[in-house]
Amino acid sequence: MLSARYDVIVLGVGAMGSATVYQLARRGKRVLGLERYDIPHAMGSSHGHTRIIRLAYYEDPSYVMLLQRSYELWRSIQARAGERLLHITGSVDAGPSNSWVFKGSLQSCLQHELPHQVLTSKELAERFPGYRLPHETLAVLQPEGGFLLPERCIVAYVTAAQAEGAEVHGRERVLEWLPLGDGVRVITDHGVYETDHLVVTAGAWNAKLLPFLEGLAVPERQVLAWLQPQCPELFTPDRFPVFNLLVEEGRFYGLPSFGVPGFKFGRYHHFEETVDPDRVEREPRRDDEELLRGFAARYFPGGSGPTMSLAVCMFTNTSDNHFVIDLHPDYPQVSFASPCSGHGFKFASVIGEIMADLAERGTTRHNIELFRLDRLLGGAREPAAGRGAGRPRPTSLGTAADQRSNDHRTQAHPPGRPTDRRPPD
Repeated sequence: MLSARYDVIVLGVGAMGSATVYQLARRGKRVLGLERYDIPHAMGSSHGHTRIIRLAYYEDPSYVMLLQRSYELWRSIQARAGERLLHITGSVDAGPSNSWVFKGSLQSCLQHELPHQVLTSKELAERFPGYRLPHETLAVLQPEGGFLLPERCIVAYVTAAQAEGAEVHGRERVLEWLPLGDGVRVITDHGVYETDHLVVTAGAWNAKLLPFLEGLAVPERQVLAWLQPQCPELFTPDRFPVFNLLVEEGRFYGLPSFGVPGFKFGRYHHFEETVDPDRVEREPRRDDEELLRGFAARYFPGGSGPTMSLAVCMFTNTSDNHFVIDLHPDYPQVSFASPCSGHGFKFASVIGEIMADLAERGTTRHNIELFRLDRLLGGAREPAAGRGAGRPRPTSLGTAADQRSNDHRTQAHPPGRPTDRRPPD
């Protein structure tokens, strides 16, 4: 087969990949985006109707500057698409007064001079009656929080990229990529392509394309619930800010009813089930529902009506729950992003800009020191032979039917076990 030649090829056209393809195309690059599933699809980490975006950031204050740019870029693609992708509701970060969720959110607001209010649980319930949090809870209310529409965001980026001349292929599976001098050859089940630079944004499948990420970017099964509120007027976007909440059962997040029936929420890291992304159990189970319904009944009783929907997605976690964005340790013509750990979607717009920078010149205007690969390798890079990061092995990413089969549950914890998975201070 003859090879088609591109300036950049992007593997994975979900949240990060679609933004990257667009950013490269608008810079005049000949770019190809390859996606093994539909565009958009519900097999990975970029679906679910709504996704939280928040400016106060308890995970680390250094994220805030990236978020400020991310908001700008979301508003830019929203204007270009001519449809509303970003909805502002305010955001609540709540927990005990000494908890890292409350203290970290407050610190980020103070450090970056973000408008905010600190509310007791009583004050929060008076203002937003859908909330019924423990007496000892304190909450940071930041007015710029809200949610994005993930599927529509991906469509907006892909459509804009195509208008700028990008080529995007859905349902095309990458079999193998190989360094080719200073470039890369990509072999798929449809053809062979060559490129000056390869960008890997394949989410839970990143480690299958980049073997050195095995054990460093670990997929995990996650379950979301939508419950019909018993008091629906309390869970509309104008009366119910998005939330991150630390309670004795664990750390949870939630959003108002929008687009589909039901108040949406989930528990970070759910049952801590690490999975093979090709064999994740995609059908929600009774214990998934019981865990989530128990949380809603206790803290959001007005929202704990009949179950409307349950959905499985995946987190891809690092050991410190921060992103990984870097150049390949052996091939500088390859860059990658595995920014999930359960909080990546809101950054997709700015990560697209970062990945375009890395593809163009191997560096970026943005500060991504927190996200370098070296930190996960003990600060020093081993020889390729010691890390399995030499010649990429052929990579078969399976089929949609494979994805829906085989329960691959490991490291599961019983319902109700507190889990925090806190990033380091």
